[in-house]
Amino acid sequence: MKLSQFNFNLAQNLIASHPVNNRDESRLMILDKKTGDIKHLVFKDIIHYMKEKDVVIFNNTWVFPARLYGNKEKTGAEIEVFLLRELNKDQRLWDVLVDPARKIRIGNKLYFGENDALVAEVIDNTTSRGRTLRFLCDGTYENFKATLFRLGEMPIPKWIRKHVEPIDQERYQSVFAKVEGAIAAPDGALPFSKELLKRMEIKGVISAEITLHMGMGHFRGVDVEDLSKHKMDSEPVVIPASSAEIINKAKAGGNRIFATGIDVLRAVETSVTTKREITAFEGWTNKFIFPPYDFCIPDALITNFHLPQSTMLMFVAAFGGYDTVMNAYETAINEKYRFGAYGDAMLII
Repeated sequence: MKLSQFNFNLAQNLIASHPVNNRDESRLMILDKKTGDIKHLVFKDIIHYMKEKDVVIFNNTWVFPARLYGNKEKTGAEIEVFLLRELNKDQRLWDVLVDPARKIRIGNKLYFGENDALVAEVIDNTTSRGRTLRFLCDGTYENFKATLFRLGEMPIPKWIRKHVEPIDQERYQSVFAKVEGAIAAPDGALPFSKELLKRMEIKGVISAEITLHMGMGHFRGVDVEDLSKHKMDSEPVVIPASSAEIINKAKAGGNRIFATGIDVLRAVETSVTTKREITAFEGWTNKFIFPPYDFCIPDALITNFHLPQSTMLMFVAAFGGYDTVMNAYETAINEKYRFGAYGDAMLII
């Protein structure tokens, strides 16, 4: 398929800049991928489409406050540092993006927080924008990490929110987040509330957790027209043996598997056998899914409404069918659904 096939006109006012007051009260579009039929509900009504012994797969990744603002030594020039991942715990080494990149050279020192609470030195230029920083800290690792996260800001995409507010510390995070490592929220998981999870448990719906730490790959623009030539960035994945057992048992028993978000979709399709079962896995995935694609694991997908030409939209179109999904997006625009991480949700069944 071609990149241009995933372009559509989206008004800026349809991109949600704030979450709804209650997680599970965003709007929900139900899309039947076989017939194309559409229904409009509220997210908490999703429970009516789940049956006893169905399995919902959640990504338990925890988004850390990855955006730092500081100043360059001598000139005092303002600099933004985006933490990507920790490279070495003992040496305090981090892979980062810096903006503006052209002003930063190897050997430069950067200062963060009041009274220079954190100081970092640039020790490597890894890409055109990327850098490796060594944080200069004599205290314990725990104190360093606490300071780093205290000064950091939740990495809300700038096209959503120009200024991060206190509410984002909670709402740009799923209620079941626990494993630190993501720099972007698993959007499909954000509408789930603790109350809804409890109702699902009472109904007999089974939860299975995996971990995929979303990185910059999902936000990098696709710069090739032929999608078969696009390369996704790798992201770390953990699929516990216990979750694989739950999923395989449910499929063998004729129960349905719900994937919560394209991050889960990507993770579970990374580790499948020739028998179309999922296996325990710990490693990295650079899997890029676009139409047409034969899915082995999920029967249903819970997701939100993605931006034009995004890889996330391509994943969704692969699951629901290109024409079916693009028609549903046209309906979403006409019905004023909210797009983006804080937007409304879609269940494809």
